[in-house]
Amino acid sequence: MKEQYANIISAIGEDLNRPGLQDTPERAAKAMKFLTRGYEQSIEDVVNDALFPSDSKEMIIVKDIELYSMCEHHMLPFIGKAHVAYIPTGKVLGLSKIARIVDMFARRLQIQEQLTVQIADTVKQVTGAEGVGVIVEAKHMCMMMRGVEKQNSSMKTSAMLGSFRDNTATRTEFLSLIR
Repeated sequence: MKEQYANIISAIGEDLNRPGLQDTPERAAKAMKFLTRGYEQSIEDVVNDALFPSDSKEMIIVKDIELYSMCEHHMLPFIGKAHVAYIPTGKVLGLSKIARIVDMFARRLQIQEQLTVQIADTVKQVTGAEGVGVIVEAKHMCMMMRGVEKQNSSMKTSAMLGSFRDNTATRTEFLSLIR
């Protein structure tokens, strides 16, 4: 990857021997590896058996989970937050694991729509929840720095599964609690 970054820097007309750029290909390769570390993670490693018995049948919400991802179309960042809720059926997931699931999928080349669905599907699969709701809000650098250059635009996506899709009251409760 280091050589590829050197080629990109040269292709845009920069001098790789310039003091500020001499170590940039290596730093950029390390940064890209970090930004896409979700490819090296599995759901089993992330959850790590942190599923606990519980009698709770009430909605559990983790909101304002910051996320950093990169769009698969331009490889530019999108930055925002996720709100994740589920209704357990005998098992609850360790609190930090929700954020780790968000991070695992966000740290891959991605579109926001797919990220939202991946989080919801995974929480449902891991917990066996009665329902799952996920909303992701993000600002996309591909829209802010290039193209239409709209600085104040943001995108919201949602995925509602089970009772969050089928039951208006459940969905409404979730939406009101994340406001």
